[in-house]
Amino acid sequence: MTDWIEVAKCADIAAGKAKAVVADERMIAVVNLDGEFYAVDNICTHAHIVLTEGCLIDGQLECPLHRARFDVRTGAVTAPPAYEPLRTYEVRVDGDAVLVKL
Repeated sequence: MTDWIEVAKCADIAAGKAKAVVADERMIAVVNLDGEFYAVDNICTHAHIVLTEGCLIDGQLECPLHRARFDVRTGAVTAPPAYEPLRTYEVRVDGDAVLVKL
């Protein structure tokens, strides 16, 4: 069964920032791109590193270890050495709550 889980308040994630959350034991990065929220797995597919410890550059999370990059809208790899995309999650805003569908 798929559930919507509240992971943050809108005000918790400033535009151009990412927040690490745990939902149903999954490490997820929730990103605010100019008021639109996106969610992806928060672990680099190349090396087991938390992506929110890196940078958010032009809608891409950059791994702090080897600088692989992932598009937060699609999960696609945009810079090596990673080659496997990130899992993405549906996001919706309900009032001031950011919800992720698992």
